[in-house]
Amino acid sequence: MKKVFYNVTVVIEHASHDEWLQWMTEVHVPDVMKTGMFLESKICRLLGNDETDGMTYSFQYIAPNMETFQKYQTQFSPALQKDHTDRYEGKYIAFRSLMEINKEF
Repeated sequence: MKKVFYNVTVVIEHASHDEWLQWMTEVHVPDVMKTGMFLESKICRLLGNDETDGMTYSFQYIAPNMETFQKYQTQFSPALQKDHTDRYEGKYIAFRSLMEINKEF
């Protein structure tokens, strides 16, 4: 079975940035990792892009396989996404990407 790379890209408005990043780092990402569905995670800030509307971050998670990721999506993701939306609705935009890892070097 191949590992799955799950990426969540978020643009957060400047006024909410500092508090949001602290919450993401100290609460949200640890809560995602506590589900046990991912092997590792990273928080990356995108560089060299237009930051007029806010700062852009990529949250990256590696699941051991598609079955585990799908379990995350059905059992954990709705509540975790709701927590984020309840706190920051109207202050961010986000999109998600899912990729199969074909080879690691």
